[in-house]
Amino acid sequence: MAEHQVSEVRAAQYSIEIHIKGTRQRVWRGLTDQLGTWWLPDFHMLGSDSLVTFEPHAGGRLFEQNGDAELLWYRVLAISPLESLSLVGHCTPEFGGPLTTMLTLSLREAGEQTTLVVNDALFGVVKDQQVESLRSGWESLFSDGLKRHVEANG
Repeated sequence: MAEHQVSEVRAAQYSIEIHIKGTRQRVWRGLTDQLGTWWLPDFHMLGSDSLVTFEPHAGGRLFEQNGDAELLWYRVLAISPLESLSLVGHCTPEFGGPLTTMLTLSLREAGEQTTLVVNDALFGVVKDQQVESLRSGWESLFSDGLKRHVEANG
């Protein structure tokens, strides 16, 4: 006998800000060119020795590889150098979906500090605890990963 499940489709949105001591150029370089150096171990889904790569152009990928195994995190929808990245990703049921996530990363510079603004919009099978998990995960990754990397490496 076939099994099936019907789930409610919902939408959610959240935003976080990470304040980083460094110029917009430095933060942008860390975000786009040095991602593999600050991506935290807990965020490697294919094993601790996997490689996380970002292709900073429309249609480019944010993906992870470990040998022949690959995981697509996001695709680039739009890029405005030194200003913003718009990405779209999908989560399968085994990762809490099915859902689509539309992530926008924007930079605002004020003096010697740059603010990374993270806006995420989700739709699909979206649960409250999943939204909080994603929000806290991005906050951790960008604070403990990107921010530390940029501030430590000028």
